Amino acid sequence: MNTVDLKNFSLDELEAFITGTGKERFRARQIFKWLYQKDARTFGEMTNLSREFRQELERTTFISDLEPEVVEHSADGTKKYLFRLSDGVTVESVLIPEEDRTTLCISSQVGCAMGCEFCLTGTFRLTRNLTTAEIVNQVCAVKRSDPVRNIVFMGMGEPLHNLDNVIRALKILTDPDGFQFSNRKVTVSTSGLVPQMRRLGEAVTVNLAVSLNATTDEVRGRIMPVNRTYPLAELLAACRAFPLPSRRWITVEYVMIRDLNDSLEDARRLVRLISTFPSKVNLIPFNEHDGCTFRTPTQDAIDRFHKYLLDKHVTVITRSSRGSDISAACGQLKGRLETADGARESDPQKRATHESGGICNG
Repeated sequence: MNTVDLKNFSLDELEAFITGTGKERFRARQIFKWLYQKDARTFGEMTNLSREFRQELERTTFISDLEPEVVEHSADGTKKYLFRLSDGVTVESVLIPEEDRTTLCISSQVGCAMGCEFCLTGTFRLTRNLTTAEIVNQVCAVKRSDPVRNIVFMGMGEPLHNLDNVIRALKILTDPDGFQFSNRKVTVSTSGLVPQMRRLGEAVTVNLAVSLNATTDEVRGRIMPVNRTYPLAELLAACRAFPLPSRRWITVEYVMIRDLNDSLEDARRLVRLISTFPSKVNLIPFNEHDGCTFRTPTQDAIDRFHKYLLDKHVTVITRSSRGSDISAACGQLKGRLETADGARESDPQKRATHESGGICNG
């Protein structure tokens, strides 16, 4: 049985694998281009390889693939994809169109172990990490029907909790012989795994987004258990140490929850906290869901918070909700379909419905 999935290799790893079979190193680059630039799904398509070599590859390796099981279309152009993996579990991706670009939000785990109180994905708990192939195949599948300009690791899971596979996927995404995404167009979001932030910065050059969501350890520890291990002082030190190319910044994601973290005093503390490293702020009004305990801030509170940051010369965007008519918040489609199938029991009183500070808020 063929057990080697070629899409689990970075280019360097594929070169080592191919030369290990006695073939020339450049053959790996040819295969890599077929996989990611030409979206080859069979060895028969790789016409610049000899028939004998293709037959050998078919005997010893395989090319994995994903096709969406469900695609939901929003009136605002957002698309939600549900992918069923080979072991039957499911993950989601969201394509978000904007005026001058399209952004694809992809998943890195099935479920999540972080347990953030505002996050629906956390209610699934962690089932397993995605393989490198399962990560990049989300991009392959969506690119067949839609152009993709930006990639964000803000879907299901904590990307830095699956760091090795995520780094390998990032190398494939940004490799000139792979997907050819500029590293300026690829962003990884984290809830604040400090040692892994350092490793990410050392391994690849990409944009970093940090889900902050509170300005005191007391509040952040209540809604984000990771803060009990890596409190604000350690997280902010890791942000200051993160290697940033010239004229880049860290995106600070801040989910605003009514009467919890939406006051002007929170805004003042936020400015002080992020003043020591290049940053911009994404304000994300919490997206309510039936049965949740948290509430969306008032528009007045959002406007006051936003204005205060602007007045202090902070670059800030208040993110509008996208795809609300198609369950585009992370985990909503998975939860709705699996509950309908009887595959998962859910108590909506336990968790609020919102993705983990990422881009796919519905």
